[in-house]
Amino acid sequence: MKAVFKSKEISIAVIVIMLSIVLSCISPVFLTFDNILDIMKGSAVLGILAVGMTLVIITGGIDVSVAAVTSAVCVIIGRLLLILPDNLISLLLLFFIAPLLGAVLGGINGFLVSKIQIPAIVVTLGTMSMINGLVLYITNGQYLNSTNFPQIFIEFANFKIFGVSILILIFLVVALLTWFILKYTVIGREILAVGGNKESAIRVGINFDKVQIFVFAYMGFLAGIAAIAQVAYTKAVDPNGLVGFELSVIAAVVLGGANIMGGRGTILGTFLGVLLLGIMQNGLILARIDTFWQKIVIGTIILIAVSYDHIQYKRTKDKLSKIEVES
Repeated sequence: MKAVFKSKEISIAVIVIMLSIVLSCISPVFLTFDNILDIMKGSAVLGILAVGMTLVIITGGIDVSVAAVTSAVCVIIGRLLLILPDNLISLLLLFFIAPLLGAVLGGINGFLVSKIQIPAIVVTLGTMSMINGLVLYITNGQYLNSTNFPQIFIEFANFKIFGVSILILIFLVVALLTWFILKYTVIGREILAVGGNKESAIRVGINFDKVQIFVFAYMGFLAGIAAIAQVAYTKAVDPNGLVGFELSVIAAVVLGGANIMGGRGTILGTFLGVLLLGIMQNGLILARIDTFWQKIVIGTIILIAVSYDHIQYKRTKDKLSKIEVES
């Protein structure tokens, strides 16, 4: 029982509840059903990307190109929406093309990280810059609205099941699928093993390159799904709309209890981290605080969360060292 209450997920859940109580006192609108659904809907893109980032971080990597990949796929599907016929096949085609494009871009990151052994931060910084440059070159920074989008896509974007937006449901399905992969599949166990101890995992026969390529390709796959969600949510394509969004994605994963150095992370924790970030952003809006403060808050949160996590890691390591010395 004590172990349950000491878990990271319980701690985050308690913070979410306490913050919700405070915000409901500041604004009675906060705890309404519609506002909670709005928070979840507004956090769907963040959540989809954060779920993928969790696997990357567990293996000790980082992917700062996620926002750029998502933007690139947004632009491509935006162009496709202008030429595709208005029918169900076109909508299904988008759900095939977008994740495939994302997986290819993510797979390139994974190949460079694993085969050429370039640090993930260097690879993804490079691909982020290249992709952003290409997107701006192709679009000239022009904003594309939904005026000429097929009606079926607009209906999809507005579709609800029992009052719950389809975007929220997509986020939940992605989270459950990734949780299943991590917990019940061979590749999931290999991801956790590599994150726990890379050298030991390699010694027992785990293909480290395969794991690296998979997590980055899967990150790209989810970026493709997030691109569809982004276009559906905004009903537009803004080439600059996700610039800097990778910070929010990393913040959500770190807030969810993942160790930025690798080895630890859960889908439940990430879900709670996304929810916490969404609640804070919504609370700042309801409190009528200027939007630029949101970036300051997110940056501060990343520093505090990573610092706290690193301090806890060092304390645990010191305790283990003392036990080994005494024994």
